[in-house]
Amino acid sequence: MIQQSDQQAKIQIKNLRLRTYVGIKEEEIKNKQDVVLNLVILFDGTGAWNAEEIEKTLNYRTICKEVINFVEGNRFALLEKMTREVLNLVMSHPEVQYASVEIDKVAALRFADSVSMTLQATR
Repeated sequence: MIQQSDQQAKIQIKNLRLRTYVGIKEEEIKNKQDVVLNLVILFDGTGAWNAEEIEKTLNYRTICKEVINFVEGNRFALLEKMTREVLNLVMSHPEVQYASVEIDKVAALRFADSVSMTLQATR
C-alpha cells in the first residue's frame, strides 16, 4: 500500500528553448536572445492514477503554454526577475505543491555555454 507521502508526482519540463528580450545592454534590449528553461513541479498525483482523467491531474501542457506565452511576450532587464515571474506563474496553479525554475541565458558570458538562475517555492 502506498503511503500518503508517497503519492507526490513530479513533472519535469526539460530544455524548453525560447527567445525573448533579456538584459540591460543596448544589444540585449534590441535583440531577442535564446533562453533555456527547466521546470520541476511536484503535485498530488492521486487523482490521475486512480481515475486516469485529465481533469483529475495537473495539466502540464497548459502550464507550458502559459510559460511560453509569458516569456516570449515580455521583456526582462534581469534574469532574476524573469525567473521569479515564471516561478510565480507556475505556483499560481493551486495543485502545485513545489516548483523549481531554472533559466539559462545562452552565451551570456564569453567562454561559458550559459548563465543560469534557479528559484524554488513550496506551498
